[in-house]
Amino acid sequence: MKILAINSQLEQKHFDLIKAEAASLGHEVHIYSVEAEIPQSDYDADIIYGFAPSIVKTSKNLKWLCVPWAGVDSLMVPGYFANEACMLTNSAGAYGVSIAEHMIAVALVMMRKLDEFMAETKNGQWLSPRPQRSLKDCRITVLGTGDIGTTFAKRARAFEPAAIIGVCRSGKSSEAVYDKVLPVSELDSILPQTDLLAMSLPATPETRGILSRDRLSLLPQGSYIINVGRGSAIDEDALADNLENNHLAGAALDVFQTEPLPQNHRLWKTKNLLITPHVAGNMSLAYTRDKNVQMFIEDLKNFTEEKPLHYLVDRRLGY
Repeated sequence: MKILAINSQLEQKHFDLIKAEAASLGHEVHIYSVEAEIPQSDYDADIIYGFAPSIVKTSKNLKWLCVPWAGVDSLMVPGYFANEACMLTNSAGAYGVSIAEHMIAVALVMMRKLDEFMAETKNGQWLSPRPQRSLKDCRITVLGTGDIGTTFAKRARAFEPAAIIGVCRSGKSSEAVYDKVLPVSELDSILPQTDLLAMSLPATPETRGILSRDRLSLLPQGSYIINVGRGSAIDEDALADNLENNHLAGAALDVFQTEPLPQNHRLWKTKNLLITPHVAGNMSLAYTRDKNVQMFIEDLKNFTEEKPLHYLVDRRLGY
């Protein structure tokens, strides 16, 4: 079978590994940095590791698309695949480490007011200490207990929080890191007991607008929010209002309803808001790149041996 590997962020060692493993399984691999490089003669590929919309939307020969990122909401549009039987896998398990570290970093920046101190010292100011908050004894709610949320919870546990409560669709988790796991139907009951709300939800009809204006009001005065999942999960205007009126002490957003965030958007000037341009994940860490490739190779073996793909996306659920 013909495999197209399309990625500008991988190193030569990764492509060499993919080629070697594919050859051992009887497949041929064609390497490209971007979709524009792919000749028409390769539009008959059986497998794509990467992304090539022009092929996905036109080729009925494509049997499996493995995207090197986690979110697949943009691919859930009916009729997007020319071959509706084409299997779709993502790389959700590759980003937990990178995104969890980002979440810990922004939590500490907000709670220890490091952004304020750094801004002042850059201006040559040496000001007095001010009240700060700690992850120790913090009541943490993790909304979305998949790979990202759970990897964050494991790292947050080292800071000795008062509790880490998980909230997910099923209300179940095999991970011992959580003090308790609740179904989304009980979200309203735990928000008033939350000092730090860490969100890592996929984009689905159920998660859209899940943190509404009413739910934001349930959070305690002086609480914090981190969102690294999808921007569609939060009412952005309501969030800005709650930051401006000091109901919330801070928020850190890596994802937004519209990306890039428009230049005239009010969030740019909202106080106590940390903005990062969707960089918590990506393939910027060596670990992430290595893990990403390992996951594809694992499922390539499964595909060749006609076994179930481990990272198969359930299109009914959207993840």
